[in-house]
Amino acid sequence: MRIGAAVLVVWLVIGVLAAVQRDYFSGSDANCAKVGSTVLTIGAGPLNYVGLNPKIDCAVPQPSK
Repeated sequence: MRIGAAVLVVWLVIGVLAAVQRDYFSGSDANCAKVGSTVLTIGAGPLNYVGLNPKIDCAVPQPSK
């Protein structure tokens, strides 16, 4: 159980480092795509360093005028 928790923490720390390297935490323009890509990058963790570069493209419906 403790080994699994340690592996999970290390996995997530590596994911956060990957997100920092891609500048996902800079700027104030948070939108669906940026938040989704950041979460996916953190979740993918070490897989980012073997070539996986997750991106999310989403469209939010705009209100009618």
